[in-house]
Amino acid sequence: MGKKIFEKLKEKEIGSIGIGAMIVFIAMVLVAGIAASVLIQTSTTLESQALATGQETTAEVSSGLDVVCIEGYNTSGSITHLAIIVRPRAGSKDIDLGQTVIEISDSNTKNFLVFDTSAYTAQSGVDGDLFTSSFYTTGATNFSIIVLSDPDGSCSSGSNAVINSGDYVVLGVNTTACFGGLSPRNNVWGLVLPEEGSPGVINFKCPASFTKAVLELQ
Repeated sequence: MGKKIFEKLKEKEIGSIGIGAMIVFIAMVLVAGIAASVLIQTSTTLESQALATGQETTAEVSSGLDVVCIEGYNTSGSITHLAIIVRPRAGSKDIDLGQTVIEISDSNTKNFLVFDTSAYTAQSGVDGDLFTSSFYTTGATNFSIIVLSDPDGSCSSGSNAVINSGDYVVLGVNTTACFGGLSPRNNVWGLVLPEEGSPGVINFKCPASFTKAVLELQ
């Protein structure tokens, strides 16, 4: 009699152990499934972030503005205006000059300039003299735009100053308003900062003497 009771208890114990093991196994499967789901979601998120970062990096490297050259206008021994000739870099998307900022310093004063939409000169209005006074602003916080080449007509007005491949424009700076003019040996530096992409670099030293009306500075 005692032996039978012992055997029944043993069977129940074995059954309980089996059920417990099954519960543990199911729990492990559930945990593994949740962990796998989290890993997949994390992997997807990281992949998306990496792709976005890669696209942003590519845009920053491949797009932006090139400063082709900088010329200055000399009046009585002082450079009164700068003509900063720029173009989009190869592979650039459209660049809205209305969202572009010029940071420029003569090592004593730093100015941040934005586009004055009323200071726009179309290609048809350029008569060969880039330093016509009406092409330039009179203030120390703005720059003007003079269109040199715009095959597709993208930079058509002050309110639509967008440049793309093949376009060349002058960004005009009134250095008399900004710095009281530039003197011989002045160091000038700065950036032309587009909304997206790499900036154009401004970095030159004025000649020791100004012997011409128009000076090539950079």
